[in-house]
Amino acid sequence: MSRKRIGKGASVAALSLALTLAIAGCGGSADPETGSGQVSAGASDGNVQGGTAESDGTSEGGIQKDESGYRVGGSLSGAYVDPNQKPPEKELKAAGFEYDRDSLTYELVWADEFDYEGEPDQEKWSYETGAGGWGNNELQYYTKGDNVTVGDGVMTIELRAEENGQYTSTRLVSRNKGDWTYCKVEASLKLPSGLGTWPAFWMMPTDSAYGTWPKSGEIDIMEHVGYDQDVIVETVHTEKYHGGQGKGKSFPTEGVSEEFHTYGVEWLPDKMIFSIDGEEKFTYDPFNYSNSPTSELWPFDRDFFLIFNLAFGGDWGGARGTDDSYFPVEYVVDYVRVYQSPEISALTDEN
Repeated sequence: MSRKRIGKGASVAALSLALTLAIAGCGGSADPETGSGQVSAGASDGNVQGGTAESDGTSEGGIQKDESGYRVGGSLSGAYVDPNQKPPEKELKAAGFEYDRDSLTYELVWADEFDYEGEPDQEKWSYETGAGGWGNNELQYYTKGDNVTVGDGVMTIELRAEENGQYTSTRLVSRNKGDWTYCKVEASLKLPSGLGTWPAFWMMPTDSAYGTWPKSGEIDIMEHVGYDQDVIVETVHTEKYHGGQGKGKSFPTEGVSEEFHTYGVEWLPDKMIFSIDGEEKFTYDPFNYSNSPTSELWPFDRDFFLIFNLAFGGDWGGARGTDDSYFPVEYVVDYVRVYQSPEISALTDEN
């Protein structure tokens, strides 16, 4: 069976005609003699007068025709982004505060001396409950009051191994009952011992003004893990430095499980000074890490609240294993006190 062969010239002519018709159908103009076509560019308002350029080389909407005959836009699209334009900088933080720290006075604004019997004062404390690892693969379940008592002038948090195999403990918070910006905080604590224990006294933001953790900050006034007995860790976490890169230090402290020690922080508008038994141990100053700190280094200009909790296991507490043969164990709080400086309050109200 024979096939009819089409000549090459005929094929090209047919293709040229098809392209000419297609271009014309898309709103373009074609030269009937050459078969070439040019699509009209849309103006900024979406229309070109008459579909072709005006005789003076421009069209309504700013479309122009340059010397080569190509049509070019005379105005920028709203979607255009200047590659040399920098994003707006974050607000400068912790700057512009002048004061004499040695001349500051402090007034007691909130405290719990635990000089009552029963459960923690509901006007000052709430519970955070449940399990799920708490972001650190911890093993305990936090109960609502079953693992904490107040008596003999102290509050005692107890970590237990229950008959069902669950570990139970307490996480106590002052959120919306005790929240402050810039203050001096201290607590007298006796810590548990034992492999896997992880007690903490710390602060978190009442509202996440700069975003979820760690963007809005965290202040760890005291942390201790059982495998590193008699060593206290004090740390600040921010968007820039957090987790294992948080800014802080560890300090040998004898007898943390045998006697009470006082752990504190003085939170000023431009720095934090951490202490143990009244001795200053570590200062976090954001200007040590940047000449122009932003919230990435200093999200600490919003209210924070207090937390007492006793965890078990987890990424840090259980880094060298756990041992519950010595249970139950106790985390004892003699008192917690919060002070604020009238001088700092007046200074920050002005800024």
